[in-house]
Amino acid sequence: MGRLDNKVAIVTGSGRGIGKRTASVLAEEGARIVINDIDLKEANEAAEEIRKKGSEVIVVAGMHEGDVTQEENCLKMVKEAKEKLGGLHILVNNAGVTEDKTIHKMDDKMWNAVMDVNLKGAFFMIKAASEHFKKQRYGKIVNISSIGGLGSNIGQINYAVSKAAVISLTKSVAIELAPYNVCVNVLAPGIIDTRLTRAMPDEKLKFVTDAIPMGFGKPVDVARVILGLCSSDFDYVTGQLINVSGGLII
Repeated sequence: MGRLDNKVAIVTGSGRGIGKRTASVLAEEGARIVINDIDLKEANEAAEEIRKKGSEVIVVAGMHEGDVTQEENCLKMVKEAKEKLGGLHILVNNAGVTEDKTIHKMDDKMWNAVMDVNLKGAFFMIKAASEHFKKQRYGKIVNISSIGGLGSNIGQINYAVSKAAVISLTKSVAIELAPYNVCVNVLAPGIIDTRLTRAMPDEKLKFVTDAIPMGFGKPVDVARVILGLCSSDFDYVTGQLINVSGGLII
């Protein structure tokens, strides 16, 4: 028996990194999974890895269908989860992008690209899922912010604002959905070993990882916290920000 038996979960941005590992961890605990990503190839590869473990999974991905900045795609994702997997109980808003530039070099396109995916995408997904959650009087929503939403670095104005806004979004939605037995929480991961962090110059990566008391984080470290929040162990926890940074921020 798994902790998420008979549950269906959507994990956005689950073709790689934290999202991919989260989808895998939830599936290992019995959940049926909707994989979502704009990269169709990576989404299909992630789905196949889950299927090999015996879990049921569908893919809603690609540059068009997988784009969470389009409300119709988010509505379709919820519909497909219900029709093909038999319901929806968990939503993990993990999809995110960066477009780093200092303020005098950042243009409107860069600002909007990050806001659209990181913030509007989460809003659209919550809006699409919440009507279903309210009717069944149950749901778990976990939003992925960042320690960048608590404090920022040079060149990450758009990213920091978007991730700070995700925290505020979480708290507001948590209040609205609490009467319907829907828990809404947010994580702020620190420096996690993903493709984005590995793209840092070696010197900078060493500097930031050396500052982490517990060392470089792994995607599974975040995924396990998400699993806990999505399980019955946390049925009375909502509106909370959880720092997953290995002690980088205390």
